Amino acid sequence: MRFDVITLFPEMFSAIKEEGVIARGIKKSLLSINTWQLRDFSNNKHRNIDDAPYGGGAGMVMQVKPIRDCINKIKQDNPKTKVIYLSPQGEQLTHNLAKELSELDSLTLLCGRYEGIDERVIKHDVDMEVSIGDYVISGGELGAMVLIDAVSRQIPDVLGNQESLNDSFANGLLDYPHYTRPEVIDGQSVPEVLLSGHQANIDVWRSEQSVKKTREKREDLLK
Repeated sequence: MRFDVITLFPEMFSAIKEEGVIARGIKKSLLSINTWQLRDFSNNKHRNIDDAPYGGGAGMVMQVKPIRDCINKIKQDNPKTKVIYLSPQGEQLTHNLAKELSELDSLTLLCGRYEGIDERVIKHDVDMEVSIGDYVISGGELGAMVLIDAVSRQIPDVLGNQESLNDSFANGLLDYPHYTRPEVIDGQSVPEVLLSGHQANIDVWRSEQSVKKTREKREDLLK
C-alpha cells in the first residue's frame, strides 16, 4: 500500500514512519509513506498557499492551484490513486471503511489547515472525504495518521499474523477482556477458565465476554 500525504508539516509523520507497526510494515516493503510539502508548489517567493476568504470571515483558506499541482504531480506516476481529504464533514472512519480502503493499492491523503481548503478542490480533485470523529482538530495530519494506522492493520502480514481478526469491531463486537501475569494481584484473580488449558471452553468464554462487554459499553452495535 502506498500512501502519499499532502501537508504543511511533513515532519509530523516521522512518528509513524520510524516507530511501531507502520515502521515494521515499511521495513517489510508492505507499506510506503511519501510526504509532500505543499509549500513547494507555491507560486510566490513567500511560499504562501492560502489567502483570505471571499465574503469575509475569520481565518485563511488553502488555495486551489498549489493543491491541484501537487495532486497532479503525484498522479504522474500513480494515476489511479484515491484522493482523500481529511475533513469533519466526511464519512466516518470505521473498521469496515478501513478494511475497504486497505484493498486499494494507493491513497493520497490531503491534510487541511486554517479554515480548510477551497471548495473547488473538494468538488473536482477529491474522491472522498473522511472524518475520524465529530470534533475539530487543528489540521488533517493527525487524522491522516489515524487513517494510515487503521488501514495498514488490515493489510496482510503488516502485523505479522492474524491479530487484526480479533480487534474490536472486526466481527461487529468489542474485544473480549485480556489478562496476563501475575495470576492474582490485589485480591483480583484471572478467570479460572483462562487457566484451564481447555481451548474450546476458553473460546466460548471469550465469545460470551465479547457480547457482554459490547452490551455494557456499545449496545448500539448489537442492534
